[in-house]
Amino acid sequence: MSKIDYLKDRRIIVLIVIAVALAVLDLHYGLHLGIEFAGGTQIPITLEHSVNASAMSALLASLQQRVSTFGLKEVTVEGIGTSEVYVTIPTVSQSEINQTISIIQSQGRFDGIVGGKEALNGTGILTGSIGQPSPTVLNDSVEWTVTFFITDAAAAKFATVVFGQGNKPLYMFLDRPQSTAIFFNGSIPTNSTSVVSQQTAILAVQEALADGNSTIPTVQVYNTNASVQAAESFLQDNRAKYTTIIASEGINSTVLAYMKSLNYTVKLESKTNMTPAFSAVELNETVVESWPVVGLLSSPVLNPAITSGNVSDSYQVTGVAPAGLSKEAQLTYAQAETKQIASVLSGGALPVAVFSGTPTTIPPTLGSHFLYVSVLAGGIAIVFVSAFIMVRYRKLFLVAPILLTTAMELFIIVSIIGLIGTIDLAAVAGMIAVVGTGVDAQIIITDEVLAHGNAQASAKTLLGHAFYIVWADAALLVLAMMPLFFSTSLVTVIGFSESTIIGALLGVLITRPAYGAILSKHYA
Repeated sequence: MSKIDYLKDRRIIVLIVIAVALAVLDLHYGLHLGIEFAGGTQIPITLEHSVNASAMSALLASLQQRVSTFGLKEVTVEGIGTSEVYVTIPTVSQSEINQTISIIQSQGRFDGIVGGKEALNGTGILTGSIGQPSPTVLNDSVEWTVTFFITDAAAAKFATVVFGQGNKPLYMFLDRPQSTAIFFNGSIPTNSTSVVSQQTAILAVQEALADGNSTIPTVQVYNTNASVQAAESFLQDNRAKYTTIIASEGINSTVLAYMKSLNYTVKLESKTNMTPAFSAVELNETVVESWPVVGLLSSPVLNPAITSGNVSDSYQVTGVAPAGLSKEAQLTYAQAETKQIASVLSGGALPVAVFSGTPTTIPPTLGSHFLYVSVLAGGIAIVFVSAFIMVRYRKLFLVAPILLTTAMELFIIVSIIGLIGTIDLAAVAGMIAVVGTGVDAQIIITDEVLAHGNAQASAKTLLGHAFYIVWADAALLVLAMMPLFFSTSLVTVIGFSESTIIGALLGVLITRPAYGAILSKHYA
């Protein structure tokens, strides 16, 4: 049989096509190496106040889950004393470091407010139910979505609050400011695309920020004596109630100085950030659709069907990428927004406020020398495996197919893990385990074909017998790894389970069939 005949088999073609495609992706995007091999970035975190051991443990688990969910598979979160934390992540781009800091600093408080009353909060969200559908393109806009489920108790509370609120907006906040007032520099700004009168804008903003005793007040400051005096009176009368002021850049300097003299924490925001996004709903009513400066993610209108006392336990947060960006930039924005919100919701609310310091670069603990040693060890392993195959089967032909398919399987695993995650020590350990089970499966296939090759059974039947064992072994291996894969507290070993599961599935679906095809054609 000529070599061309082997390349005509669909199973062998699939293996080659996948390997070539991954090689191209590796060259274009590169592989993500873990801290041990490529170094990383350490982000110092300072807590608002000292915490006890229980609160520190909860904080570390929440931060680790957040950053891991964000896509940085290898992450180390270490508590230092009672008021500091070090978060160490693999070497990534500056934009990813900035996004990571944003996720770390976010408190993760989720609130859903209807008619000025809290209908839902983050404690009712089932963390494991949070989904991240791919962004959808609708005409010229790109929409992102994060889905989640809530507990029965949360669903009952939601049904009570939204009863009779059909066609009313559900204001969905993430990290809604507390003990905060908002000061506008003059009129409330509106987008040029929104035809909203000032009176309508005021009413819409007041409705969006209403929440009983936690309502966020707004003050419009004009450069008149009466307006300045009214703003100062508000600041003086509410010193005990509010500690933070979010104000427009360029606000009256007298009022700004007065805020600081009363020891308010002042956060100056640009006009762009201070501009709410308005949208019209039924009955010509205008609502604030989103407003990042106060954490307002979206304001979906309640369907009357869910305001009659019966309500679903599944919900979603949606948003639209900025219209002024290119389509590619909109998709990138939507993907980043989805990932960030899902990460915060997955981690839950932090027990204490945190403040990040300046990130520092740390060197690799193992580095390129370890990679060299690993490759050398792989070469030695190949020599020993080849020698074993020769001694066992006394057939030189079998050495090349077994080693080739094993090498292809290892290459595919490395590429997939390195492209979508991080190749850390846990992932390498999983790859080593998979290579061992891969060679073992190929020996099972070889034994079955060679032991019964002279019988009446066809090569297809013999391979069927062998693959029954191979499939059973792979299924058991995947089931054994599932608890680690879905673990929320053992994120440091998720890489091991990922490598093992991917390797087992690739083996039974791609590399083992390709090896079986080579063997069956040779001995057919």
